Amino acid sequence: MALIVQKYGGTSVGSVARIHAVAEQVASLRAQGHQVAVVVSAMGDSTDRLLDLARQLSPTPASRELDALLATGEMVSCALLAMALCDRGWPAKSYNALQLPLTTSGVHGRARIEGIECAGLRADCSAGVIPVFTGFQGRGPDGSVTTIGRGGSDTSAVALAVALQAEECQILTDVDGVYTADPRVVPDARRLDRISFEEMLEMAGQGSRVLHLRSVEFAARYGVRLRVLSSFRPGPGTLICEEDTQVEAPVVAGIAFNRDEAEITVSGLPDRPGVAHALLEPVAAESIEVDMIVVNAPREG
Repeated sequence: MALIVQKYGGTSVGSVARIHAVAEQVASLRAQGHQVAVVVSAMGDSTDRLLDLARQLSPTPASRELDALLATGEMVSCALLAMALCDRGWPAKSYNALQLPLTTSGVHGRARIEGIECAGLRADCSAGVIPVFTGFQGRGPDGSVTTIGRGGSDTSAVALAVALQAEECQILTDVDGVYTADPRVVPDARRLDRISFEEMLEMAGQGSRVLHLRSVEFAARYGVRLRVLSSFRPGPGTLICEEDTQVEAPVVAGIAFNRDEAEITVSGLPDRPGVAHALLEPVAAESIEVDMIVVNAPREG
């Protein structure tokens, strides 16, 4: 049978009742003979509550300590799900990013995944144990806890699927797949059965919130089959895969928009080599993603 990595988002594990429901889904997949590894987000809005606590103490919390605080949200849901699985007779172990470890760069709040040591997880899967892993977090070069940005649990799951050579990485959330548009805005939007990595990258980059952009980039780079499913109701979901003739047929796969993007105009720059590098190097040093650069010729020609 297949090795499958499943990731459950915050709404999917948002309460004790929801954790029981997720445990039933994981146990059902395991009962079918599949090996399963699970990645979880923090429960509901617990990350926002932790952020609020930090900002009550300091308007600009130290980034290292903020990461240490925020990482506790995933640790809670991870341990609770492992308990629920054990209670159902399925051996399970919880792991945080320091225990594996999942190593990252040292940029707190926007760290990049650099590697995963998952020999222990492979041994667990082979022995019939279900490993439950904290998403969103890693271990920096100095051994401190890092976080990889909001929505980063998707990326954690794909990275784990790559390391374990899983047959599929399933992202379970509160929607039942990828739609041609946001169904909250366009009531007639329809669910896509399949979409290519390239199309999903475009939609994620333009504001579609179904998947974190970096998770799609990771999956495309390593050829990991992604499937978006609902944890609230059964269904086939949407498969995100390599482009083929079946996927290539539609001229337009979907429409996305983004409300969280800033436009910065810089004028009066001298027209000489190295100016763009000098402007963008500090931005890159802060791990800020630049979506688009438009350069216009000076008005005086």
